[in-house]
Amino acid sequence: MRAGRRLGSFAIAVAVIGMNISLLHLLGQTPVAPAGANQGGGRGSAQSAADAARALATFPAQQRPPGDPALIARGKSLYSVSCQACHGVDLRGGDLGGPNLLRSQVVLSDQDGELIQPIVHGARQSTGMPAVTMSAADVKATATYIHSVVGSSKGQGAPPDTGIPPPNILVGDAAAGQQYFNEKCTACHSVAGDLKNFATRFPDPKALQNRWVSGGSAGRGAPSERRTVTVSVTQPTGERAEGRLIRIDDFIVTLAAADGTLQTFRRDGGSPKVEVHDPMQTHRDLLSVYTDRNLHDVTAYLVTLK
Repeated sequence: MRAGRRLGSFAIAVAVIGMNISLLHLLGQTPVAPAGANQGGGRGSAQSAADAARALATFPAQQRPPGDPALIARGKSLYSVSCQACHGVDLRGGDLGGPNLLRSQVVLSDQDGELIQPIVHGARQSTGMPAVTMSAADVKATATYIHSVVGSSKGQGAPPDTGIPPPNILVGDAAAGQQYFNEKCTACHSVAGDLKNFATRFPDPKALQNRWVSGGSAGRGAPSERRTVTVSVTQPTGERAEGRLIRIDDFIVTLAAADGTLQTFRRDGGSPKVEVHDPMQTHRDLLSVYTDRNLHDVTAYLVTLK
């Protein structure tokens, strides 16, 4: 009797394991070796597993073989003339409101222009896509170009690599930038202190510019102190409390004292006297003052701080 129970339990366990393995195969979690591959864990199965892993690492548009370079070049010329105004130079939509082709299910499903051609010839005129006079050979060339762009994307729907270098933002006058810095920034910053080797820490000029315009973490004092908003509350009696600002509105102000205790004071007009110190306030105020020339000049100066 006991042997029968054990045998029954064993059969159930085997069945459950078999179901789990089947589910994993159906969900694509375990690569299934193609027919005829070595199933014994040898080189053949390792190769098939590697092929499956590579397939999972790329999206379908990147799995197609590369197109003929001459056909792609011809398709690019056709696209620029007939499609670019609506669908954009990078296929993500243009000035005339055409849809993003990088996310188009038609483009992702099309193989050789067979799904794109009916649309080009007017199948979607009712939805705003006008018919375009283009031969079947031209449609194929254009489709080949579109597929080449989609296949170069880092991921499905991501912008393609256009091969166009980013614009150079170092177009300012470093001397004028130094003068502006000395007038506006030296009260809080020092090129011999917190900004020493600033350009070495941020070698990319664009990242450097974003850093200084936003305030970043540059500033005198420990990093934890640079963005801390503090407040001082002075009672009519002269009693004073200071600490990190927790909350302030027209009715109350709450601060955290140095020992971590919270103190809340009721506000009635200008009593008690409340003074807020925000280290980033100057940066926020200057955002509405900077001109494009100021931004470029200061950036041109700061990239010299190596």
